[in-house]
Amino acid sequence: MSLATDFLDWLHTVPQPTLVGATGAMVLLETTLGIGVFAPGEAGLLIASTTATTLPRFLVLWLVVTVCVMIGDSIGYTIGRRFGPRLGETRLIQRYGRRAWDRATDVLRRRGAWAVFFGRFIPGLRSLTPPAAGTAGLSFGKFLPATALGAACWSGLHIGLGVLLGQASRSYFFVLGGAVVVALAVTALVRRRKRSAPAGEDESVAAA
Repeated sequence: MSLATDFLDWLHTVPQPTLVGATGAMVLLETTLGIGVFAPGEAGLLIASTTATTLPRFLVLWLVVTVCVMIGDSIGYTIGRRFGPRLGETRLIQRYGRRAWDRATDVLRRRGAWAVFFGRFIPGLRSLTPPAAGTAGLSFGKFLPATALGAACWSGLHIGLGVLLGQASRSYFFVLGGAVVVALAVTALVRRRKRSAPAGEDESVAAA
């Protein structure tokens, strides 16, 4: 428990430009097709968001992450637009699963920009939605507003969750530590009473 609180304290000492830049880079890599498997952008964003304890810090992190998500999504869209249906035959898509790719492209053809927006909140389809939008022929004029709105909502939601987790973590560790101490004390008291119990009492209990 102390390691977790020590880590959160250390995180607050990291210069904000460094922390925000690293978080934006991880999110950009996660949203770019084929790299999302290796870049834990969502987890990194939640951890970094524990430091967004003031409004300026929140707004800066939110703006940078939103822009990075839009850039990553635009790269994925461009890849889908460039290769089209052939992208479904590549090892890149096979790693995600051809069934998931076919489902993503089908939803994009039927739902258009709405699928781009809601796809941002579905982990399994997040990296597939932008290239699927390009492959499905969705115009960039419709794609960009949808991905911008989705990125803004997604990043704001996760940063808010990170702030709440950071605030709750300390009280959680405190309560958990107290519960462990109480449990150990009760266990020790029960063992002590068993050892001091008269032999006749133990036998009567056993007979019963």
